[in-house]
Amino acid sequence: MTGTILTPRKASLPPTGTLVVRKSVENRGVLARFIRKPSAVISGLFLLLVVVASVFASVLAPYGPNEQDLNHVLEGPSATHWLGTGELGKDVLSRMMYGGQITLSATLIAVSCFVLIGVPAGIIAGYRGGAFDQIVLKTADISFSVPNTIVLLVILAIFPGNELVAMAAWGIIAAPGLARVVRSATLGVREELYVRAAITSGLRDLVIIARHILPLVVGTVIVQASVFAAGAVLMETGLGFLGLGTQEASWGNLVGEASRNIGSNPWLLIPSGALIITFVLALNLLGDGLRDAIAERYTQAHTGRRRSPKPTARSRRVAAAATAPARRAVTDAAIPDALLSVRDLTVELLIDGAPTEVVSGVDFDLLPGEALGIVGESGCGKTITAVSLLGLLPAGGAIARGSVTFQGLDLTTAAPAKLRRVRGGRIGWISQDPIASLDPLFTAGSQVAEAIRAHTRCSRAEAKRRVLDLFAKVRLPDPERVYRSYPHQLSGGMAQRVGIAAAIANDPVLVIADEPTTALDVTVQADILELLRELRQAGTAIILITHDWGVLADLCERAVVMYAGQVVEQARVADVVTTPAHPYSTALLESDPHHALPGQPLPVLEGSVPQPRDWPGGCRFQNRCPLVGPDCLTNTIPLVPVVGRGDERSARCIHLDEQAAQSMVPAGVVQEAVRISEGVVR
Repeated sequence: MTGTILTPRKASLPPTGTLVVRKSVENRGVLARFIRKPSAVISGLFLLLVVVASVFASVLAPYGPNEQDLNHVLEGPSATHWLGTGELGKDVLSRMMYGGQITLSATLIAVSCFVLIGVPAGIIAGYRGGAFDQIVLKTADISFSVPNTIVLLVILAIFPGNELVAMAAWGIIAAPGLARVVRSATLGVREELYVRAAITSGLRDLVIIARHILPLVVGTVIVQASVFAAGAVLMETGLGFLGLGTQEASWGNLVGEASRNIGSNPWLLIPSGALIITFVLALNLLGDGLRDAIAERYTQAHTGRRRSPKPTARSRRVAAAATAPARRAVTDAAIPDALLSVRDLTVELLIDGAPTEVVSGVDFDLLPGEALGIVGESGCGKTITAVSLLGLLPAGGAIARGSVTFQGLDLTTAAPAKLRRVRGGRIGWISQDPIASLDPLFTAGSQVAEAIRAHTRCSRAEAKRRVLDLFAKVRLPDPERVYRSYPHQLSGGMAQRVGIAAAIANDPVLVIADEPTTALDVTVQADILELLRELRQAGTAIILITHDWGVLADLCERAVVMYAGQVVEQARVADVVTTPAHPYSTALLESDPHHALPGQPLPVLEGSVPQPRDWPGGCRFQNRCPLVGPDCLTNTIPLVPVVGRGDERSARCIHLDEQAAQSMVPAGVVQEAVRISEGVVR
């Protein structure tokens, strides 16, 4: 090697980084957005008119539902009877108004059963999975295969003329279908980063469902409910038409009466038919309008001018890592004073429907106030290892074996209530995607306040004061404005600072940062790293997931190098950088683009990390290793101590002597790292 692999870092900028000044945009509420949809508004007004006329029929109707006028039988519209008369001279308008009470009551009962059963079942099935999920799916399959009309006829045979019971039964039968739709919508929302962020904040499942999942599936529910309500109106009409429903005035009975007299008075079918058709169409249009209004939760912000503050000089020498206190190598027993001890952590994920090992036998310890970096290429298992510490594995994932002991508590077997107290309380989480980790339906401040109130019994006002203090601590410009801002109104750097504020909101003793500087420009990266360094100085331990050796050396004392789901080397950062013990560590360092010569190809590590299903026997790095031998192809390679190459080192290689002869880094590497940390860019 000819030099070190450290990404240049310019002098740190002021706390705000690059501030995007955005013009204020009115954030309209659901009602304001709804009234901008003419078809939905007209439909809603029509439905409201029908409901009011039906509810207050005893006051508004000109005649009673069964009041007869034998002098005007089966007549058309007149000044006395605006919509004509039916059999025995009963007023059509009055019967339509009174009939709405029966039809709408039956529809309301059916929709209530449909929604109150289907929505909770679907959300729980999608969010929790497991046996209940399978029960919901099987029940939905059965409900789809049951002929609903036949069931209703049987119920009406048991309860003659009782439409309300029949419609309630219909809603119950149809509810599994809604549950299946809601389950599918929930599955998509459950994997969002902001839901994971809510879990890491220690929020209860009920709170997460109510605040972060239900608002995003409510549009689907509204559409499904409006379509079902329209079907319920038609079902009640069909029962009345067949003479199987109630004998009182209802819209169905009006249609049945019109069909019996179609020859003598065709007009009789027009008022009832027009009302039913218009009512059904209005229900669907109203549902679509409400769905769209809810989906448009916030408006797009308009980007204004940009202003960049002047940088201020600030440096930190990464050579201080060489003076870190000595520790012994990882053993089967945890270090007595360790804050976090991970032993034999093995994780499985569902790949093509089969449980597949993706992380194998990971061991490491973390002392209080220490910074540990986990480094490696994409696909090496860094993030999966980190999320498994808090039980945040994706659907189908499970810890196959091993332990994660945090302050005496094994997180792999801890009860959900204990995990909630740990997440967001004693352990904070910083996501690599700051925007996606914030729920777009809520302001940034309310989400951080939510994390605080999940662990303390403070009032909303106290939580807000705490959030404003946190925003000032992470050097956000105008904390009050940021508190009221939605995620889309924040720049990437501002969103990441909000994420850091949420992570430290309850004074955790450990913060896990998953590539916190990814996708941020170098000036914002420097500022974020400075915030993390301040956390270290305050005594907070940090686990940093990264692929950037410069970030690792700038922040961490110790490094864990992972490849294909295994730990291949552990050591102090200074030792790994100067004398890597594993060929993979050497290969990563040699891939530093700073070593490229003008006109020459960039140095790269040939090949790629194998997929978990394609892991070879023996050493998993064998296909890319220059030192591979016959013993590497079949023998299991253990993680063994490295003697005489720095304090407390371990590596997973049987060619340590050969690797030692090839991996010496020039003595000037630390000085070069210092220059880089001071902003000297090559």
